Amino acid sequence: MDLFLPISEIPRIGPVYQKRLKKLGIASVRSLLFHFPVRYEDYSKIIPIKDVSAGKIVCIQGKVLETENIRTFKKRMFITKAIISDDSGAVKVTWFRQPYITNSVKKGDYLCLVGKVISEKNETYLSNPTHEKIYSEDGLNNLIHTGRLVPIYPETRGVSSRWLRSIIRSTLSSLNPHIPETLPEDIVAINHFLPIRQTLWQIHFPQTIEDAKNAEERFAFQELFHVLIMVLRERRRIAKEKAIPIPAKLDLVKDFVESLPFKLTDAQRKAAWRILKDIEKPRPMNRLLQGDVGSGKTVVAMIAALNVIKSGYQAAVMAPTEILARQHFEQFFKLLKPFNINIGLLTGKEDKFYSKKLKHEAIEISRKKLLEKAEKEEINILIGTHTLIQDKVRFGNLGLVILDEQHRFGVEQRAKLSKNPRGYHGKPPIPHLLSMTATPIPRTLALTVYGDLDLSLIDELPKGRKKIVTEIVGPDGRNRVYDFIRKEIKKERQIFVICPRIEPSKERAELLPGDDISEVKIEAISSEILPWSEAKAVKDEYEKLSKEVFPDLKVAMLHGKMAGKEKERVMDRFKRGKTDILVSTSVVEVGIDIPNATVMMIEGADRFGLAQLHQFRGRVGRSKYQSYCFLLTESRSVKTRARLKAILNCDNGFELAEKDLEIRGPGEFFGQRQWGLPDMAMKSLKDLPLVEKTRAIANDLLEKDPELKNYPELKHEVENLRKEAHLE
Repeated sequence: MDLFLPISEIPRIGPVYQKRLKKLGIASVRSLLFHFPVRYEDYSKIIPIKDVSAGKIVCIQGKVLETENIRTFKKRMFITKAIISDDSGAVKVTWFRQPYITNSVKKGDYLCLVGKVISEKNETYLSNPTHEKIYSEDGLNNLIHTGRLVPIYPETRGVSSRWLRSIIRSTLSSLNPHIPETLPEDIVAINHFLPIRQTLWQIHFPQTIEDAKNAEERFAFQELFHVLIMVLRERRRIAKEKAIPIPAKLDLVKDFVESLPFKLTDAQRKAAWRILKDIEKPRPMNRLLQGDVGSGKTVVAMIAALNVIKSGYQAAVMAPTEILARQHFEQFFKLLKPFNINIGLLTGKEDKFYSKKLKHEAIEISRKKLLEKAEKEEINILIGTHTLIQDKVRFGNLGLVILDEQHRFGVEQRAKLSKNPRGYHGKPPIPHLLSMTATPIPRTLALTVYGDLDLSLIDELPKGRKKIVTEIVGPDGRNRVYDFIRKEIKKERQIFVICPRIEPSKERAELLPGDDISEVKIEAISSEILPWSEAKAVKDEYEKLSKEVFPDLKVAMLHGKMAGKEKERVMDRFKRGKTDILVSTSVVEVGIDIPNATVMMIEGADRFGLAQLHQFRGRVGRSKYQSYCFLLTESRSVKTRARLKAILNCDNGFELAEKDLEIRGPGEFFGQRQWGLPDMAMKSLKDLPLVEKTRAIANDLLEKDPELKNYPELKHEVENLRKEAHLE
């Protein structure tokens, strides 16, 4: 059986379980087998029944002497009782609300049981124990739930660790001779790894903790190695593609820089120079421009776009949201006015066009006309959301693609946007790519996940920016913050209030790992069990602030489920100063620019990662006014407070990202579900020496065999990984 076949090919996994497993990221046979335990419970010590004592969790083994179901008179509840004996004695066992147990547990059966010993009313018994039948002569070989190190897996509703243990064991048994080795033999030998078949058994059903650790080490290396081979092959593939070499027009760039109402920082100048040198080459630029919030990445991108346009080519700018696309349109429109540039805006809800002939006004235009202008090269820059990569969108002569906060845009997508440029025959060159992000990227991530991209860093903020005063506020300080907000509004300033959720409580007692919460990014969820029903919701806070706390002020609400036109109206009013307080979800995390906003109040701050909190904080402090960020938390946890204190003492987003990665791990740092990367590869991203060692080995192998002709199983694995892992 091919490991990349869908899980529907596995017996006992029907449509219901397929849907449940999807929440855990399990869609193929491979992803099931590589769904590794998060920990192990040690039930390997089997004690004689005579030694059981109250209050302890014990593992025993014995023969069933009798079983019966009893129904209580008051609560009408079924209680299943049994007596288990061994050579040393006997003990009672009680299961509550599980009458079906008598269908499988019969008199004379031999069981292994794990449970807590309860002593009450002169009776000692095992309460609700985990149990399984013993079939082999020595009584141990077949055990997977008791009597050994027992794996505990990431779970979701309807998928327990017990069920996963059973299905993984049966799948491993049926597949074992057919599991291919994807690591080259010499790498396995040099690192003293066991064969993959044996290692899979060891990580799921180890005899000792040492066995489990050895298996984890192999898979940490293997999964990381696969990711790096994939990324480095992509880098080589892009380097072989043809692009349009576009010479740097330094006089033009100088004119643009001098026309700006502010002075570029040295970091901006260096980044712009590197980009201009990249696009002079006949191979595609594939660069990621990272800079802290407010560092001026967009202006650097404008320099590249202007240079490309004045060389006779077009540029496309893609943003993740309509709000951000519209903001880019306004910025490009404002700063490029003196240079006679035609700019189009294309989103799901809105199409606009600006031309030098329109007397400095942007007009609404039909989708059909806008697309015609793009194809006829009558639009120099087309700005939009993912609508840009629809089949109907065609460029006449695309030279540069700029992505904001998306990071990934493959060769195929770029080629899809490009029509045959003038003067080329056969396969056309693909556009240069500049990606921008305000999310600081730790070194391990830069070497792995973004290893196919060249990195430029803007590590300097514009002069004159004041440090944002940041404070952690407990339950007792809320009214003080409200008073402060009122004072700021009297100075004609504006306020952001951020909440973790959209909807009010649905009476959910707690959020468990694996729960599917659509209202919030997975990166914002702590690994601890959270009282999610108590999390602040935008709709609740909007009602409270607008009607109770600030009834005399103008309060608005913004969240991702609102219609595009409504979101546009809300943001437009806030930009024009018609709204005092904007209550929002993380939709404002990226790119929103309101210079007059001076207060960022974050409800449930402990539910967000440090990097995300830093992003929120960057929405204020974008002008000459002193700005403030209040981190509100109901948590009394020392650990939570210590984590939040890191942001008080650190203004550098890159240092904060390293700390955030160290504290929470990559899965929560970027969102494990969004990435689609293997678990072990994610965990490995905290280990810089391992990343550097594995990258060197991957590079060495690709130098010798770039097409992986000698490693067909590795090639198959990597190509399938490339389909599954979108790395955003």
